[in-house]
Amino acid sequence: MFTKEKIKDLHYSVNGTISAADVQAAADEILTEYGKTAKMPGFRPGHIPLSVLRQKFNASATSEAVDKLMNKDLNDFIADKKIRLAGAPKADLAGWEFGKDVEYTLEFDILPTLPAVDLEKFTVTKKTTTLDEKEVDSAIENLRKSRSTAEKQADSYKAANGDTAVIDFKGFIGDDAFEGGTAEKHHLILGSGAFIPGFEDQIIGHKAGDEFDVNVKFPKEYHADNLAGKDARFAVKVHEVRKHILPELTDDFAKTVGQESVDALREHIRKIYNDQYAEAAQRDMRNELLDILADKVKLELPETLVEQELGMAKSEHDRNHANCGDNCKSDDHKWDEKKERKEAERRVKLGLILAEWGTQNKVEVTRDDLQQAVWAEASRYPDPKQVFEFYNKNQNALAMLRGMIFERKALDAMLTHVKQKEKAVKPEELFQAAPVK
Repeated sequence: MFTKEKIKDLHYSVNGTISAADVQAAADEILTEYGKTAKMPGFRPGHIPLSVLRQKFNASATSEAVDKLMNKDLNDFIADKKIRLAGAPKADLAGWEFGKDVEYTLEFDILPTLPAVDLEKFTVTKKTTTLDEKEVDSAIENLRKSRSTAEKQADSYKAANGDTAVIDFKGFIGDDAFEGGTAEKHHLILGSGAFIPGFEDQIIGHKAGDEFDVNVKFPKEYHADNLAGKDARFAVKVHEVRKHILPELTDDFAKTVGQESVDALREHIRKIYNDQYAEAAQRDMRNELLDILADKVKLELPETLVEQELGMAKSEHDRNHANCGDNCKSDDHKWDEKKERKEAERRVKLGLILAEWGTQNKVEVTRDDLQQAVWAEASRYPDPKQVFEFYNKNQNALAMLRGMIFERKALDAMLTHVKQKEKAVKPEELFQAAPVK
């Protein structure tokens, strides 16, 4: 049992004593249990004398017994005080010797109690927008382009923007050809922006059999230092020009993309856009509510959690810094302890608020929630199977994903209690990069 306790804010330091007799009794229980399955020469399992087990295993059993008895004292203390730990406690058994009473110290932080949060006092902005039918037309046009056929044209046909030119090219800086500047029968979609500025424009108007020079200037920020900012000449030969023929917009075309008719296709696209608008608006409201909670809710923070969060941020910073070379030498990429601590405190604070409010209001992450989240992530990879296997094998990653879903659902539940004022915006305003929270 604890004999002395010292409490400062959320930090506890408690002293306890366990008699040597209690330690040995607990160790004997552990040894007896171990003896049921242990194998030792000359003895049948389950029939090894306790004295023999002590001789061989007493040290490890005693250590296990001390941990068990300290944990019991801690659990009794937690139940009595009605507190919750914020991370694992640190134990100090300095000076303890086998066979003697155990005098120890446990230090730990506890979780704060969330104050009452009157969400109805808060107001967030709900952005609304109207879908322009031109966006639907553009989406349909892109679908048609994606299913177009590139038909070879007569040799007399002159390449136009949007056509595919099959070309040979060889690049020169002055009179010297440069590495990586040569290709044969390369398929280039004119107007795609795949090549450096000015190159594709100079292909337009040419026809099969033409041989000519293309003169361009590499951008100053070009990734290859030996080419950046330099004038270049490309010797080009056109082998053929292919014109992209779009399929007619008919009900039959709509069926090729999973819709029964053109009208159904248009309605499907409208729904996709409107769902995207709604999610973007919800994202902005979440971020706004997070800012409000961080500013308005007063909450004492366990230093243990802040240090853990800061440590993870420092590790990530160091990994990124090690991999980005000269780009990270500026002051903008240096570790700012004061700034990072403030951000870590914000993340811990918001995490505690969402966890506590979500628990109090019975927010749950269902199996279906997890499956949908994994499916959504997997769909962004060439081999979705790898994503599924990763989460099956990595329970920590799955727990982190569950935590993210829980926080999002808690935020969405909170938003049903706050006031929402609508603001009409242009669609592009909804898709501006949101600041990282």
